[in-house]
Amino acid sequence: MTLNQLYYFQAIARYENYRKAAEDLYISQPSLSRSIAALESELGILLFEKSGRGVQLTKGGRLFLEYVNRIISECEIAKNKMKELSDDGGRIDIGYVFPLASRYIPHHVRNFLNRDENKRVTFNFYQNHTPAIAGKVLSGELDVGFGGYMDRDDFEFFPVLSDEIVLITPKEHELAGRESVSLQEVNHYPVIGYDQSSWLGNYTKQLYKRFSLQPNIVVDCPDEHSIVAMVSEDFGIALVPDIEEIDENRVNIHHLNDIDLINQTFMFWQRDRYQLPAVERFIEYMKQQACVAE
Repeated sequence: MTLNQLYYFQAIARYENYRKAAEDLYISQPSLSRSIAALESELGILLFEKSGRGVQLTKGGRLFLEYVNRIISECEIAKNKMKELSDDGGRIDIGYVFPLASRYIPHHVRNFLNRDENKRVTFNFYQNHTPAIAGKVLSGELDVGFGGYMDRDDFEFFPVLSDEIVLITPKEHELAGRESVSLQEVNHYPVIGYDQSSWLGNYTKQLYKRFSLQPNIVVDCPDEHSIVAMVSEDFGIALVPDIEEIDENRVNIHHLNDIDLINQTFMFWQRDRYQLPAVERFIEYMKQQACVAE
Protein backbone atom coordinates (compact mmCIF):
# COMPACT_ATOMS: atom_id res chain seq x y z
CA MET A 1 0.00 0.00 0.00
CA THR A 2 1.39 3.40 -1.00
CA LEU A 3 0.34 6.94 -0.18
CA ASN A 4 -0.45 7.50 -3.87
CA GLN A 5 -2.89 4.62 -3.78
CA LEU A 6 -4.68 6.25 -0.84
CA TYR A 7 -4.96 9.55 -2.76
CA TYR A 8 -6.26 7.62 -5.80
CA PHE A 9 -8.82 5.78 -3.70
CA GLN A 10 -10.01 9.01 -2.09
CA ALA A 11 -10.42 10.74 -5.46
CA ILE A 12 -12.50 7.89 -6.91
CA ALA A 13 -14.65 7.86 -3.78
CA ARG A 14 -15.20 11.60 -4.18
CA TYR A 15 -16.11 11.54 -7.90
CA GLU A 16 -17.61 8.03 -7.97
CA ASN A 17 -16.13 7.85 -11.44
CA TYR A 18 -12.75 6.52 -12.59
CA ARG A 19 -12.50 8.84 -15.60
CA LYS A 20 -13.14 12.05 -13.62
CA ALA A 21 -10.78 10.91 -10.85
CA ALA A 22 -8.05 10.14 -13.41
CA GLU A 23 -8.44 13.60 -14.96
CA ASP A 24 -8.21 15.23 -11.54
CA LEU A 25 -5.12 13.18 -10.65
CA TYR A 26 -3.45 13.74 -14.06
CA ILE A 27 -2.93 10.03 -14.68
CA SER A 28 -4.38 7.66 -17.25
CA GLN A 29 -7.55 5.77 -16.43
CA PRO A 30 -5.92 2.34 -17.04
CA SER A 31 -3.10 3.23 -14.63
CA LEU A 32 -5.63 4.30 -12.02
CA SER A 33 -7.63 1.09 -12.47
CA ARG A 34 -4.49 -1.07 -12.12
CA SER A 35 -3.43 0.78 -8.95
CA ILE A 36 -6.83 0.31 -7.28
CA ALA A 37 -6.96 -3.34 -8.36
CA ALA A 38 -3.56 -3.89 -6.72
CA LEU A 39 -4.79 -2.16 -3.57
CA GLU A 40 -7.92 -4.33 -3.43
CA SER A 41 -5.79 -7.42 -3.94
CA GLU A 42 -3.50 -6.41 -1.05
CA LEU A 43 -6.43 -5.66 1.24
CA GLY A 44 -8.35 -8.74 0.19
CA ILE A 45 -11.57 -6.75 -0.20
CA LEU A 46 -13.55 -5.09 -2.97
CA LEU A 47 -13.59 -1.32 -2.47
CA PHE A 48 -15.89 -0.23 -5.33
CA GLU A 49 -18.79 -1.74 -7.22
CA LYS A 50 -20.34 -0.56 -10.47
CA SER A 51 -23.27 1.84 -10.29
CA GLY A 52 -24.65 3.01 -13.62
CA ARG A 53 -21.83 4.72 -15.51
CA GLY A 54 -19.81 5.16 -12.37
CA VAL A 55 -18.93 3.33 -9.18
CA GLN A 56 -19.87 3.45 -5.54
CA LEU A 57 -18.15 2.37 -2.37
CA THR A 58 -18.81 -1.04 -0.94
CA LYS A 59 -19.46 -1.45 2.77
CA GLY A 60 -15.77 -2.27 3.23
CA GLY A 61 -14.86 0.68 1.01
CA ARG A 62 -16.84 3.10 3.18
CA LEU A 63 -15.04 1.85 6.29
CA PHE A 64 -11.68 2.08 4.56
CA LEU A 65 -12.44 5.66 3.46
CA GLU A 66 -12.80 6.77 7.09
CA TYR A 67 -9.24 5.64 7.81
CA VAL A 68 -7.89 7.00 4.52
CA ASN A 69 -9.37 10.46 5.19
CA ARG A 70 -7.69 10.55 8.60
CA ILE A 71 -4.35 9.37 7.19
CA ILE A 72 -4.37 11.93 4.38
CA SER A 73 -5.47 14.69 6.73
CA GLU A 74 -2.52 13.93 9.04
CA CYS A 75 -0.16 13.83 6.06
CA GLU A 76 -1.37 17.26 4.92
CA ILE A 77 -0.90 18.65 8.43
CA ALA A 78 2.61 17.19 8.56
CA LYS A 79 3.42 18.62 5.13
CA ASN A 80 2.21 22.08 6.13
CA LYS A 81 4.18 21.90 9.38
CA MET A 82 7.34 20.97 7.51
CA LYS A 83 6.78 23.85 5.09
CA GLU A 84 6.33 26.16 8.07
CA LEU A 85 9.60 24.94 9.55
CA SER A 86 11.48 25.30 6.28
CA ASP A 87 10.24 28.87 5.85
CA ASP A 88 10.32 31.09 8.94
CA GLY A 89 8.47 29.25 11.69
CA GLY A 90 9.15 26.38 14.01
CA ARG A 91 10.11 25.75 17.63
CA ILE A 92 13.56 26.36 19.07
CA ASP A 93 14.52 24.27 22.09
CA ILE A 94 17.23 25.88 24.21
CA GLY A 95 18.89 25.02 27.52
CA TYR A 96 20.81 27.37 29.76
CA VAL A 97 22.51 27.57 33.14
CA PHE A 98 20.82 29.27 36.09
CA PRO A 99 22.59 32.68 36.00
CA LEU A 100 21.11 33.36 32.54
CA ALA A 101 17.51 32.83 33.63
CA SER A 102 16.67 36.16 35.21
CA ARG A 103 17.48 38.49 32.33
CA TYR A 104 19.96 37.33 29.69
CA ILE A 105 17.87 34.61 28.02
CA PRO A 106 14.42 36.26 28.40
CA HIS A 107 15.78 39.59 27.10
CA HIS A 108 17.50 38.19 24.01
CA VAL A 109 14.71 35.76 23.14
CA ARG A 110 12.16 38.57 23.37
CA ASN A 111 14.24 40.81 21.07
CA PHE A 112 14.73 37.93 18.64
CA LEU A 113 10.98 37.28 18.49
CA ASN A 114 10.27 40.98 17.94
CA ARG A 115 11.90 40.76 14.51
CA ASP A 116 9.38 40.38 11.68
CA GLU A 117 10.97 37.22 10.27
CA ASN A 118 10.63 35.48 13.65
CA LYS A 119 6.96 36.20 14.43
CA ARG A 120 6.00 32.56 13.89
CA VAL A 121 8.83 31.10 15.97
CA THR A 122 8.19 29.61 19.41
CA PHE A 123 10.65 28.62 22.15
CA ASN A 124 10.91 25.81 24.65
CA PHE A 125 13.15 26.44 27.67
CA TYR A 126 15.21 24.05 29.79
CA GLN A 127 17.27 25.13 32.80
CA ASN A 128 20.01 23.00 34.37
CA HIS A 129 23.77 22.56 34.76
CA THR A 130 26.03 22.47 31.70
CA PRO A 131 26.56 18.67 31.59
CA ALA A 132 22.81 18.00 31.66
CA ILE A 133 22.24 20.59 28.94
CA ALA A 134 25.03 19.11 26.80
CA GLY A 135 23.45 15.67 27.11
CA LYS A 136 20.16 16.95 25.72
CA VAL A 137 21.89 18.83 22.91
CA LEU A 138 23.70 15.62 21.98
CA SER A 139 20.47 13.60 21.98
CA GLY A 140 18.70 16.21 19.85
CA GLU A 141 16.21 17.22 22.54
CA LEU A 142 17.75 20.70 22.57
CA ASP A 143 18.90 22.71 19.56
CA VAL A 144 21.19 25.10 21.44
CA GLY A 145 22.75 25.19 24.89
CA PHE A 146 24.30 27.95 27.00
CA GLY A 147 26.84 27.11 29.68
CA GLY A 148 30.48 26.38 30.38
CA TYR A 149 33.05 25.17 27.87
CA MET A 150 33.66 21.45 27.36
CA ASP A 151 36.43 19.77 25.41
CA ARG A 152 34.22 18.11 22.81
CA ASP A 153 34.87 17.66 19.09
CA ASP A 154 31.20 17.01 18.34
CA PHE A 155 30.08 20.47 19.50
CA GLU A 156 30.54 24.00 18.20
CA PHE A 157 31.23 26.61 20.89
CA PHE A 158 30.85 30.39 20.70
CA PRO A 159 31.62 32.71 23.68
CA VAL A 160 28.72 34.99 24.55
CA LEU A 161 29.54 36.31 28.03
CA SER A 162 32.60 36.96 30.18
CA ASP A 163 32.31 37.68 33.90
CA GLU A 164 35.01 38.35 36.46
CA ILE A 165 35.09 35.85 39.30
CA VAL A 166 34.96 37.59 42.67
CA LEU A 167 34.85 36.64 46.34
CA ILE A 168 31.67 37.45 48.25
CA THR A 169 31.45 37.68 52.04
CA PRO A 170 28.69 38.46 54.61
CA LYS A 171 28.03 42.17 55.24
CA GLU A 172 29.49 42.04 58.77
CA HIS A 173 32.48 39.89 57.81
CA GLU A 174 35.96 40.86 58.97
CA LEU A 175 36.98 41.32 55.30
CA ALA A 176 34.27 43.96 54.84
CA GLY A 177 35.64 47.26 53.60
CA ARG A 178 38.41 45.65 51.56
CA GLU A 179 37.87 46.16 47.85
CA SER A 180 40.29 43.40 46.92
CA VAL A 181 41.54 40.26 48.62
CA SER A 182 43.77 37.29 47.87
CA LEU A 183 42.48 33.99 46.54
CA GLN A 184 44.18 32.44 49.57
CA GLU A 185 41.40 33.80 51.78
CA VAL A 186 39.26 30.78 50.85
CA ASN A 187 41.55 28.71 53.08
CA HIS A 188 40.74 30.82 56.14
CA TYR A 189 36.93 30.70 56.28
CA PRO A 190 34.07 28.27 55.62
CA VAL A 191 33.25 28.21 51.91
CA ILE A 192 29.93 27.89 50.07
CA GLY A 193 30.53 25.92 46.86
CA TYR A 194 28.71 24.89 43.70
CA ASP A 195 27.18 21.49 43.11
CA GLN A 196 29.94 19.20 41.86
CA SER A 197 27.71 18.16 38.96
CA SER A 198 27.81 21.74 37.63
CA TRP A 199 30.45 23.24 35.37
CA LEU A 200 31.42 25.85 38.00
CA GLY A 201 31.55 23.16 40.65
CA ASN A 202 34.12 21.25 38.64
CA TYR A 203 35.93 24.47 37.68
CA THR A 204 36.40 25.66 41.28
CA LYS A 205 37.44 22.17 42.35
CA GLN A 206 40.20 22.17 39.74
CA LEU A 207 41.12 25.76 40.68
CA TYR A 208 41.64 24.85 44.34
CA LYS A 209 43.72 21.85 43.30
CA ARG A 210 45.88 23.94 40.95
CA PHE A 211 46.73 26.45 43.68
CA SER A 212 47.07 23.82 46.43
CA LEU A 213 44.10 25.24 48.32
CA GLN A 214 42.08 23.13 50.73
CA PRO A 215 38.98 25.16 51.57
CA ASN A 216 36.47 23.98 54.12
CA ILE A 217 33.41 23.65 51.88
CA VAL A 218 30.44 23.52 54.22
CA VAL A 219 27.67 23.25 51.65
CA ASP A 220 27.20 22.96 47.86
CA CYS A 221 24.52 25.05 46.15
CA PRO A 222 22.93 24.79 42.69
CA ASP A 223 23.14 28.45 41.69
CA GLU A 224 24.16 32.00 42.59
CA HIS A 225 20.80 32.84 44.18
CA SER A 226 21.19 30.14 46.81
CA ILE A 227 24.89 30.90 47.28
CA VAL A 228 24.17 34.57 47.95
CA ALA A 229 21.42 33.58 50.39
CA MET A 230 23.80 31.31 52.32
CA VAL A 231 26.62 33.87 52.37
CA SER A 232 24.29 36.67 53.46
CA GLU A 233 23.30 34.56 56.47
CA ASP A 234 26.97 34.11 57.43
CA PHE A 235 27.32 30.42 56.54
CA GLY A 236 30.57 31.18 54.72
CA ILE A 237 32.25 32.99 51.82
CA ALA A 238 32.14 32.07 48.12
CA LEU A 239 33.76 32.46 44.73
CA VAL A 240 31.16 33.46 42.13
CA PRO A 241 30.97 35.24 38.76
CA ASP A 242 30.22 38.94 39.18
CA ILE A 243 26.76 38.86 37.62
CA GLU A 244 23.65 41.01 38.14
CA GLU A 245 22.20 38.51 40.58
CA ILE A 246 24.95 39.27 43.14
CA ASP A 247 23.17 41.82 45.32
CA GLU A 248 25.61 44.24 46.97
CA ASN A 249 22.95 45.08 49.54
CA ARG A 250 23.16 41.53 50.88
CA VAL A 251 26.87 40.65 50.54
CA ASN A 252 30.26 42.28 50.09
CA ILE A 253 31.95 41.89 46.70
CA HIS A 254 35.74 41.64 46.65
CA HIS A 255 37.97 41.56 43.58
CA LEU A 256 40.91 39.16 43.60
CA ASN A 257 44.24 41.02 43.67
CA ASP A 258 46.58 38.10 43.02
CA ILE A 259 44.91 36.42 40.04
CA ASP A 260 42.54 37.31 37.20
CA LEU A 261 39.77 34.73 36.99
CA ILE A 262 37.17 34.97 34.24
CA ASN A 263 34.08 32.84 33.86
CA GLN A 264 33.08 32.55 30.20
CA THR A 265 29.64 31.42 29.12
CA PHE A 266 29.37 29.74 25.75
CA MET A 267 26.59 29.04 23.31
CA PHE A 268 26.97 25.54 21.90
CA TRP A 269 25.26 23.25 19.45
CA GLN A 270 25.96 19.89 17.83
CA ARG A 271 28.48 20.02 15.01
CA ASP A 272 27.35 18.86 11.53
CA ARG A 273 23.71 18.42 12.58
CA TYR A 274 20.97 19.86 10.40
CA GLN A 275 19.37 22.91 11.98
CA LEU A 276 16.05 24.46 11.08
CA PRO A 277 16.33 27.90 9.47
CA ALA A 278 14.83 29.47 12.62
CA VAL A 279 17.54 27.85 14.76
CA GLU A 280 20.26 29.06 12.40
CA ARG A 281 18.84 32.59 12.60
CA PHE A 282 18.82 32.43 16.40
CA ILE A 283 22.45 31.27 16.53
CA GLU A 284 23.52 34.10 14.22
CA TYR A 285 21.49 36.61 16.22
CA MET A 286 23.15 35.56 19.49
CA LYS A 287 26.58 35.76 17.88
CA GLN A 288 25.83 39.33 16.77
CA GLN A 289 24.65 40.29 20.25
CA ALA A 290 27.82 38.90 21.79
CA CYS A 291 29.95 40.93 19.39
CA VAL A 292 27.95 44.09 20.13
CA ALA A 293 28.41 43.52 23.88
CA GLU A 294 32.18 43.41 23.44
